[in-house]
Amino acid sequence: MKVSATTDSPVVETLKPAQQSRRTAIKPGRIMIYVLLVLGAIVFILPFMWMVTTSLKPSQQVFTFPPQFFPSTFQWQNYIDGWTTLPFTHFLINTIIVTVANVFGNLISCALPAYGFARLRARGSNVMFVLMLATMMIPAEVTLVPTFILFSKVGLVNTLWPLILPAWFGYPFSIFLLRQFFMSIPNELDDAARIEGASNLRILTSIILPLSKPALATVAIFAFVGNWNNLLSALIYLRSTNQFTLAIGLNLFYGQSVTAYNQLMAVSILTILPIIVTFFFSQKYFIRGVVLSMGER
Repeated sequence: MKVSATTDSPVVETLKPAQQSRRTAIKPGRIMIYVLLVLGAIVFILPFMWMVTTSLKPSQQVFTFPPQFFPSTFQWQNYIDGWTTLPFTHFLINTIIVTVANVFGNLISCALPAYGFARLRARGSNVMFVLMLATMMIPAEVTLVPTFILFSKVGLVNTLWPLILPAWFGYPFSIFLLRQFFMSIPNELDDAARIEGASNLRILTSIILPLSKPALATVAIFAFVGNWNNLLSALIYLRSTNQFTLAIGLNLFYGQSVTAYNQLMAVSILTILPIIVTFFFSQKYFIRGVVLSMGER
């Protein structure tokens, strides 16, 4: 005999109030979470929106009191005037050269030692890994003077090389991040490749790196953002205008007798647009790479 449960059965009728009460109990908590998220988003986005509206204001309206959030007239010419006040097109080319070279340098110089620490077994490898991590505790200001003397002795000051070469010697945090991700890849893949006669370099390029796209994207994003906004190194090593980057170009606005803050905000927005676009399209890989790498032992 076939028995079917209907909506009128006592069991279903008993479960309905329990489910409804549980949903009702969860709703206020979720509403509170959404409210906090919205408030946090407003707090973080408000300075950026003020920056956008300031870039569209006339000069006399920037410091009006009481402050006016929206401009009375939209001055789109501020973007053109600000960009042409200084040779920002040349600054942009220098910044692209430095950033692209640093991104590739980070990926190549960090993937090799990360593979060695994650996959190869050698006496003292753990000690070397700890020593490598210990260098992260050294402030960059401590090595600033010796590094400047080194580049000065070889005649590379006032060139882009001091901004490019350090990335080709690896960064401890990027090596650590890639090493943790490489350890999450099964070792059986390496063993199968070695049976087929693959070398360590072939295993790295054909197996490990294709499976590590999230971690590689994370390292690339860190390198891109860090070098696109790098001001300290550019101020120390660059002297002539034809070698300046965007970060120094923005800083030149403050050297004038009267600072055009509306034009400064306009150029600043154009400068950070590549970072916003890059993170928007790669945030999936970025978050996944950080979570998986930090979650591995």
